[in-house]
Amino acid sequence: MAERVLVVGSGGREHALAWKLAQSPHVKHVFVAPGNAGTADNGKISNSAVPVSDHAAVAQFCRDQDIRLVVVGPEVPLAAGIVDDLTAAGIKCFGPTAKAAQLESSKSFTKAFLDRHEIPTARWKSFTDPKAACAFINSATFPALVVKASGLAAGKGVIVASSKEEACRAVTEIMQDKSFGTAGETVVVEELLEGEEISCLCFSDGVTIAPMPPAQDHKRLMDGDEGPNTGGMGAYSPAPQISKDLLQKIRETVLQKTVDGMRKEGVPYVGVLYAGLMLTKDGPKVLEFNCRFGDPECQVILPLLRSDLYEVMQAVLSRRLASSMPAWREDSAAVTVVMASQGYPGTYPKGLEITGLAKARQLGLEVFHAGTALKDGRVVTSGGRVLTVTAIKEDLPAALQAANLGVAAIHFQGAIFRRDIGHRAIAFLRQSRGLTYKNSGVDIEAGNTLVQKIKPFAAATSRSGCNAELGGFAGLFDLKAAGYRDPILVSGTDGVGTKLKIAQECQKHDTIGQDLVAMCVNDILAQGAEPLFFLDYFACGKLDVDVAQGVIAGIADACRKAGCALLGGETAEMPGMYPPGEYDLAGFAVGAVERGQMLPQLDRITEGDVVIGVASSGVHSNGFSLVRKIVEKSSLDFSSRVGVSGDQTLGELLLTPTKLYSKTLLPVLRSGHVKAYAHITGGGLLENIPRVLPDSLGVVLDALTWKIPEIFCWLHKEGNLSEEEMARTFNCGLGAVLVVQKDMAQQVLRDIQGHETAWLIGKVVPLQKGSDSVKVLNLHRALQANRSLCVQSHIQGKIQTGKMKVAVLISGTGTNLEALINSTKKDTSYAQIVLVISNKPGVEGLRKAERAGIPTRVVEHTRYQSRTEFDSAVDKVLEEFSVELICLAGFMRILSGPFVKKWEGKILNIHPSLLPSFKGAHAHKLVLQAGVRVTGCTVHFVAEEVDAGAIIFQEAVPVKLGDTEATLAERVKEAEHRAFPAALQLVASGAVRVGEAGKIYWK
Repeated sequence: MAERVLVVGSGGREHALAWKLAQSPHVKHVFVAPGNAGTADNGKISNSAVPVSDHAAVAQFCRDQDIRLVVVGPEVPLAAGIVDDLTAAGIKCFGPTAKAAQLESSKSFTKAFLDRHEIPTARWKSFTDPKAACAFINSATFPALVVKASGLAAGKGVIVASSKEEACRAVTEIMQDKSFGTAGETVVVEELLEGEEISCLCFSDGVTIAPMPPAQDHKRLMDGDEGPNTGGMGAYSPAPQISKDLLQKIRETVLQKTVDGMRKEGVPYVGVLYAGLMLTKDGPKVLEFNCRFGDPECQVILPLLRSDLYEVMQAVLSRRLASSMPAWREDSAAVTVVMASQGYPGTYPKGLEITGLAKARQLGLEVFHAGTALKDGRVVTSGGRVLTVTAIKEDLPAALQAANLGVAAIHFQGAIFRRDIGHRAIAFLRQSRGLTYKNSGVDIEAGNTLVQKIKPFAAATSRSGCNAELGGFAGLFDLKAAGYRDPILVSGTDGVGTKLKIAQECQKHDTIGQDLVAMCVNDILAQGAEPLFFLDYFACGKLDVDVAQGVIAGIADACRKAGCALLGGETAEMPGMYPPGEYDLAGFAVGAVERGQMLPQLDRITEGDVVIGVASSGVHSNGFSLVRKIVEKSSLDFSSRVGVSGDQTLGELLLTPTKLYSKTLLPVLRSGHVKAYAHITGGGLLENIPRVLPDSLGVVLDALTWKIPEIFCWLHKEGNLSEEEMARTFNCGLGAVLVVQKDMAQQVLRDIQGHETAWLIGKVVPLQKGSDSVKVLNLHRALQANRSLCVQSHIQGKIQTGKMKVAVLISGTGTNLEALINSTKKDTSYAQIVLVISNKPGVEGLRKAERAGIPTRVVEHTRYQSRTEFDSAVDKVLEEFSVELICLAGFMRILSGPFVKKWEGKILNIHPSLLPSFKGAHAHKLVLQAGVRVTGCTVHFVAEEVDAGAIIFQEAVPVKLGDTEATLAERVKEAEHRAFPAALQLVASGAVRVGEAGKIYWK
């Protein structure tokens, strides 16, 4: 007689279990508690609202519904003893007891068990004291970089650190910050194993085991195993990397030994045992055990089961598995792809309608629901992992293709999914056993790995007109979708020259990509064109995936900054063409400009027009053959430390990336006020400016009107270069020049200075026959004037690795700014000021920043119609400099709510009283009127309410008899100069932060 079954759980695993059980003729009906939209009234399957944490209620429900078998999906009920309680109530329950489930619920128990029974695993130790754990991490003779919360943490309690410092932070987060709650009261610190991770599951009746086909899960969120760890974004089975011999070894040395060991210890293991294994060079080693089917492994393993799952479970429970071994489909492969909510594994929206489910089923696919619910007859999202699409085909490539087709048929807003599930297995299957391309020096698998790794970088550059997805034969761009009506296409191509030699010698590949993009997009700006898309060419003798990934990640990041899509590229591995460690780059940019907005407008350029110069970031990407020759003849090399504090090498300085001007200058170029723009590239000032001038006109520039970076002074001196050689080879501090009408010059200059450092540097003059098109006056004097600076220091404002990047917002003299600058100059500082923004031009605070070598920007509030628009402009500048923390130092503007909310916990302000007393303006006056004897200053986080944020640091100042507002303010200001830097260091070091509801937390 057919029986009723209850499946406990609500995920894709439980849907798959119910689906497979419902196929049995022995099963009349399957209840799922609590279930999801996929298990709600689906043929023989329906949901139940019985509270699964109340075991007595579950037992009563089983009696009321005449349920003869309970199958437990997730780990939490197993650890809570649901099997023990239901068995005691006379109800059959499939799964291990609470004691047996310790193999999953207590990692410290598991590691000790593995050692007792000589089952191979990573070296380890457990701790209840965080200090002892960190001491072990720092002293272990092996890389003790894996930190695990010993208890259950929903599959997320493992942190694989890349350094000892990161591992110690993980211990702190788990044990002190309670990031995984009580699961982290004990931590296990273990050896970092290297190899491929595989899941091997088996049925166990306490004596006999029945292995399932091996599977492989994909924990990372994005293609190429990038992004954060998740509960699993897809899986495939079988795993071809596991040979029959290796599977037999795993069966004997891991699975059977574990079941035998549990039985010997008086705790028979009955149910499904899941071993997470690392295939190391020394053989398979256990990473962890789960006491149930994995999710999403269950969704690929059960479809391959030929046998009746109900019969198999009954054989397990009746201890007769040896005579009822399950049969599997050996001629098939299964792939499942998880579709997750936008924001997962963090916060995510719920209640979004899901469409296309029927279409996926029509394709012959199985859709297993997880985070879904029914609302007004519609299926909507209700969790992080929403559903899985499973395909069963003759081989893995076909199964992956079919699963991806199913995913494409299903839609909900913001859906996240991977397209490369099983990519390692497919690459393994395609390996030839005879002579291969790899034997000749071309590693296709490395190339594929690179493509997977860079796909997310390219995707992040998507813009209107294209989606920047790699993998096709060609890229497409829709000009109409980008808003163009009558466009002219503009193209440019360039390389990086021998600056690559310095990058390769310094082993610094993360900035050279911006050079490549900037050289191309800055060129097409000369026609007034907006860069639309970019193509790159990376050539090498032997592909180093990490190096290539670093370069292309830089290219993608620069494309994003420039506003163009990385639409495609070519990676050419050519053995014998390049020496080991060397590579070459080429880039191709395509842009567009409306027909009536093209530059240069030669017919409009006249005598008396003004030349505006825009600052470069340094040498940019031209003249490096000469640079390398000068360095070779000098007393320095690329590893020589430069600067007063020695915080930067000469190589790092020279590798400062070329500035990108497209986003900052394009609005100015489109304003109609600019007659010409020249990119100062190869050929320097002398050869590039004439390219945008009529033949009858030239320019006269005065080098004393702009700031020449010290590196040019050093090159001039060390190379004994003439003025003409300097001006013909290098940009000398000017990355671009613009020609504008005289009466518009000041307005255009202000527009540029909102984003870039710029100066009025010269004028257009008639060109006499036989005379030079470009005359640079006072260049030698300007280079001499800065020479002492280059001997003493080198641009202090460079980013220092590991220090928090700080921006200071000012409106005037910036007395606190000076104190902050002085404190961050110290080697012990946790912060570095990378930017000073003023809402007023020409103030003393800007000059202080410039003298300290700190980049400055002016964002005038009077030019914006609302606080929100002004704050948005400030925000863009902050993002440009990758700012992490903001200090308000005499900034006389009230920030808008959206800005404060975005930067919550990242804005510091100082107030001249001991808050919460005497808020607002006129604090000193209020203090004197109140007659208090002590006042002071307060550094606090900024909240939407004025002077109401969490307090970080206070310093008291006595109020003296006879004090006036002026004398009191003077002494409080002295305290501010101590308090503000102290508070900045506390926040930058991580010693203090803001948590939920504005509450302050101290380490």
